Amino acid sequence: MKNTLIILFIAASVLFLNGCEKGLDPQLYGTLSPTTFPSNEQEYELYMIELYKPFMGSWGYQEAGTDWTNGFFCPERGHLVMLDMPSDIFTAFTQWGGFWEGQSTCNFDYMLNESKAESHFEKVRFVTRATKIIGDLEKSDLSEAAKTQFVAEARLARGWIMSFLLNYFGPVPVILDYDIVGDVEAESNLSRPSRESFVAAIAEDLRYAADNLEKDPPEYGRFNKGLGLTLLMRLYMNEKDFVNAESVGREITTLGYQLVDDYASLFREATEQNTENIWAVSCSPENDELKNFNPIAFYCYPEDYPGDKVINGGWGDGVFMVTWDFYDSFDPADERRLFVTEYTRRPSTVRPGQDAVRTRTSNPAMRGALIRKFPDEGIEGGYQGNDIILARYADVLLMLAEAINNNNGGPTTEAIALVESVRIRANIGPLAAEDIASQQAFNDAILRERGWELYLEGFRKTDLIRHGKWPSALAAVAGKNADAPALCPIPSYAINNSEGKLTQNDGY
Repeated sequence: MKNTLIILFIAASVLFLNGCEKGLDPQLYGTLSPTTFPSNEQEYELYMIELYKPFMGSWGYQEAGTDWTNGFFCPERGHLVMLDMPSDIFTAFTQWGGFWEGQSTCNFDYMLNESKAESHFEKVRFVTRATKIIGDLEKSDLSEAAKTQFVAEARLARGWIMSFLLNYFGPVPVILDYDIVGDVEAESNLSRPSRESFVAAIAEDLRYAADNLEKDPPEYGRFNKGLGLTLLMRLYMNEKDFVNAESVGREITTLGYQLVDDYASLFREATEQNTENIWAVSCSPENDELKNFNPIAFYCYPEDYPGDKVINGGWGDGVFMVTWDFYDSFDPADERRLFVTEYTRRPSTVRPGQDAVRTRTSNPAMRGALIRKFPDEGIEGGYQGNDIILARYADVLLMLAEAINNNNGGPTTEAIALVESVRIRANIGPLAAEDIASQQAFNDAILRERGWELYLEGFRKTDLIRHGKWPSALAAVAGKNADAPALCPIPSYAINNSEGKLTQNDGY
């Protein structure tokens, strides 16, 4: 059942936790006594499930005594805003100002003034929480099977949080040693670790998780082996450790995942559980904010869009919108070209002198193509039930092809076949001869393919950085800051509270 995990999560949400003004320590709140809870397997499971909180699909979350904050997949400051909007694929969106404008135009200075509730930097405290939970689980008298399962899920959560922090800020100070949780001196040390040690810690967590989680856990939505391996492969890819990335990628290919025949079916509620999707946030179409939901369609269509069910006009002038250059780059036969290029506006939104039909040249003109990847097919006036896909096999195949290409000094027959398997599913022909003429040409072709395959899934910025094309790719997009630093700034409150121990990223 899709929301079994959320039922567990709601029960766990009464427990915890907050961070203090300085340092990396968590603080406990609530009425449950740490001397008596957790005391049995069910309570330890609830204790661990708390670590799923940053990975929900919702507007955000709140903990006892804290401000509302954003998860990694929330519509505001989530992965699409942080990693897709500041790229060459998406248009600049300035209508709402604030972080929307900052992200979409790649002007990240606004983050210097973010509060603790707004900044993902505060997730360093969640890492401390994960360390505490992992240590408590390891010291418990649970059965070895239950202990291994819960620790593996907790370590995947910690590794994934640290991966996001690495992508956003670079290495940041975290507590990974259970024995120093609560040590004032240790928790006040905000010196940044080396990238090598930070990456090694992430890899160790993800490797442990992948080695100890099932491919198909009994509850849909629980972390699984495929997710652990995919996250580990992405880590190695983005560190340009292509030898380890290839090894992990080959391991994933033995797990039985397969591309589905119909690309569009991956993102529809009726067919979202399939052989290709490795892990997704399980979403409910019900208008119930205690459950995960998918609001992406509201951000993909303008307020004058006629809509189907969940969309009776979207928000603003369309938030997530791709450039016309990106739309035009698709082969016309490509089944991944899931966009709206013209539509008849809702009559109530047409003003004197304006065209009833909007196109790329009408009045008012569409500034880009509307994305119809997650179709608006939920319940009337409610949220969508389309799961938010975070790991799928096509991504793995393209990463594996890229790793093989870099390890062999150029394209191999195997690597070419991996890319072409994704293209065949999209109903387009083989790669052109010039695309496989050299290592660089093939890497460029893979980057283009990843754009066509994975748009609106939260990969573009890290892909461009890995390929050495960000921020240079931004220069061709109107309104984008081509001089943007690759990393986000550490918020000023954190710098100030560290009393000089926490260093700022370059460019700020």
